[in-house]
Amino acid sequence: MHSPELQAQIALWRQKAADGSMSLDDWKVVVIALRGGRLAAAASSTSGTRKRAMKEIQRADDLLGELERL
Repeated sequence: MHSPELQAQIALWRQKAADGSMSLDDWKVVVIALRGGRLAAAASSTSGTRKRAMKEIQRADDLLGELERL
């Protein structure tokens, strides 16, 4: 579950994405913020689930790299 502050920020990001005003820096912040929650989930998960989550987290790094190449 996301904190009230993060939920409010997500709502703002959704609005900016809908009206086309998201910048590259905004997208980086989104990926980092949402990735932070995944890191916390990975740390508390079982071994098998943790390995799958870490694969997903590595893909987030790829996404940040793709954003920087735009």
